[in-house]
Amino acid sequence: MLLKLRTLRDCPAPAKLNLFLHVTGRRADGYHLLQSAFQLIDRSDLLHFDVRDDGVIRRTTEMVGIPHDSDLIVRAARLLQQATGSRYGADIAIEKRLPMGGGLGGGSSDAATTMMALNHLWQTGMTRTAMQQLGLQLGADVPFFLFGSNAFAEGIGEQLITLDTPECWFLVLEPGVSIPTPVIFASSELTRNSKPVRMLDFSGALIGFGRNDLQAVATALFPPVAEAIKWLGGSEVARMTGSGACVFRAFTTKAEATAVLEKLPKRWSAWIAKSLNQHPLAQLQ
Repeated sequence: MLLKLRTLRDCPAPAKLNLFLHVTGRRADGYHLLQSAFQLIDRSDLLHFDVRDDGVIRRTTEMVGIPHDSDLIVRAARLLQQATGSRYGADIAIEKRLPMGGGLGGGSSDAATTMMALNHLWQTGMTRTAMQQLGLQLGADVPFFLFGSNAFAEGIGEQLITLDTPECWFLVLEPGVSIPTPVIFASSELTRNSKPVRMLDFSGALIGFGRNDLQAVATALFPPVAEAIKWLGGSEVARMTGSGACVFRAFTTKAEATAVLEKLPKRWSAWIAKSLNQHPLAQLQ
């Protein structure tokens, strides 16, 4: 059977922000137990897909520091191919806009977009739930990006409940450092005993609820993160996302965010992104 659709261009892989992130424990296998509110934003990497008939998976964009076969994009495509028995392959190009080591979930989002796009192009018929279970093999954040909407997360990040959050604009600041996630989670200074909260306790708060338990470790090891939080107004209104290094602040209007962005010191990079309610590819089947 010939596929009706052989290409998909400009497929977004959106970033996420952790509106709060609590570490509530640690499993015997070393994985940390978390509670978090995942917020999608409209800043994205862009991926382009071309179906191949020979089963070869090939990343056509050179990525400095990311070997081809260990790239989550390639691994996601091969995992889907193996799980479904598809005889098709793909050439995959990427326009990378999200910083690596920024806590924005860029690599996980790229993997999720790859699985959604190729599930559609290859006509494998895998359900969203099945892809989430498959994606967990690639990383704890991948199921969220496959989930399709903002979420209250528990477990290692794979237990997800749809979360309604208010529309707003975020100013996201890149402090100029890249933070390896294992460095933060391996720290002896990381607290792992936050008291579990209920989803109802959160009630869609953008900033002000809870904290990011990883932030204290990151700011101690990487002072530019602490400087960025202070510049954005301090920890009462600004917060680090994920394991860092990016920090963010929420605003009701784009004009408010722009007014702060215009004062940004030249040593940093920053940008404005709008909140999303759904993943841009949520309806792709």
